[in-house]
Amino acid sequence: MIAYLIGVDGGGTGTRVRLASLDGTELAQATGGPSALSQGIDKAWTTILAAVGEACAAADIGDPPLAKMGIGLGLAGVHNKEWAAQFTAANPGFAALVLDTDGFSTLMGAHGGKPGAIVAIGTGSVGEAMLEDGAKVEVGGWGFPAGDEASGAWMGLRALNHIEQVLDGRVEGAAFARDVIEHCGGTRDAVQIWLGRANQTAYASLARFVVAHGETDPVARAILEHAGREVAGIARALDKSGTLPLSLCGGLGEVLLAWLPEDTRARVTPPEGDSAKGALRMIDLYVKGHGQGAPQ
Repeated sequence: MIAYLIGVDGGGTGTRVRLASLDGTELAQATGGPSALSQGIDKAWTTILAAVGEACAAADIGDPPLAKMGIGLGLAGVHNKEWAAQFTAANPGFAALVLDTDGFSTLMGAHGGKPGAIVAIGTGSVGEAMLEDGAKVEVGGWGFPAGDEASGAWMGLRALNHIEQVLDGRVEGAAFARDVIEHCGGTRDAVQIWLGRANQTAYASLARFVVAHGETDPVARAILEHAGREVAGIARALDKSGTLPLSLCGGLGEVLLAWLPEDTRARVTPPEGDSAKGALRMIDLYVKGHGQGAPQ
């Protein structure tokens, strides 16, 4: 029988875990590296299990008793049904497992399982909504580089394009371009090597330069303004009535609030909880619905 619940938020940059007892009392938290399914199924499980182990150690539980644990996971990459099936099949022994997108777990955390909408913006981006009738709506989440508008990786890709043009002499560069060039090695040859090795996480690492120079550099500012318009478009597609509570979530959610069009910014309310909290809610509902909890 299940005695502990685990909530996992896994993305392209990092992983957050919450450990709770069956009655909902939170016992510990832990973090780890990326566990998006695009990183590979084995790597995702390795990262998650290491973070679960840290949480159990912090709660003085010892080695994770997987057979007494239910785990809820909101992971980037679950849109790929083949990856999701492989991940579930590789369950290392958890007594119960619920898997959904990190967008859905973020939605569950942000509005406490009630109707509402979120745009989650971190390494990637996605919009999720639960309508008043319980219907689920998803917008975006197509993945980098084809989608993930307004995300850290999306911003980084545009920053890279800018420095390519600066290095070519096609446009003038300022402090923003110099910082990005320096981060990527400092020379044209070094940037070429960086490009050959770069993945989504690497591109997302450049977003901080966009944000840092947004008030002073016209190129960085244009990227942020464009990102704000993309977020507004996702929000409109999620909730055409504009009546549901809307939250911006993820590592770049609060940053982009200032760059939203005014009508969208006026609708935004702070999220109640994070994606790991939402994943805990997912597994809690599953366990209660299937009567798998430890006897009282």
